[in-house]
Amino acid sequence: MAGRSALTGRAFRSPRWKGARRPPMWITPEHRSVVVGVDGSPNSMAALRRAAREAVERHARLDVVRVLEPGAAPRPMGTAREWLRLRRLVADAIPRVQHLTTRLRVVRGTPSEALPRAAEHAELLVIGARFHSGRGNPLGGDTVPAVRERARCPLVICADQTTDAPS
Repeated sequence: MAGRSALTGRAFRSPRWKGARRPPMWITPEHRSVVVGVDGSPNSMAALRRAAREAVERHARLDVVRVLEPGAAPRPMGTAREWLRLRRLVADAIPRVQHLTTRLRVVRGTPSEALPRAAEHAELLVIGARFHSGRGNPLGGDTVPAVRERARCPLVICADQTTDAPS
């Protein structure tokens, strides 16, 4: 057996490997990702569904980020509870897709700073926004303009997703 070890030669000549077909496999490079910010609101859930579709189409990993405001008092199990809540939201919103890899992250900070930082090397950032705001901003407060200004990747905004019922 020139060039092969005895173990390798035996493994590939064994009856188990003869005629065996390997299942198709998607290899997702670490650098390909779609990031979505989720807080449980209808708009963020619409953003989650849109980001999942984008990730599948791009063969990229879906990074789901939950941002905890810095004013929230840190409790010993607070981050773990938020991670479990995020996992439940993702499981309820996205059907099991064979070729979708997800990563859940809970970070502390303001959404306008934490989301662009999480999407620093991403292909796409998807966020939800309220369409109507008391401040007169059509994209809901200060977060969306700040994220739009800081994001280094393309940004998709899912706005006014209060109901799915036809009108």
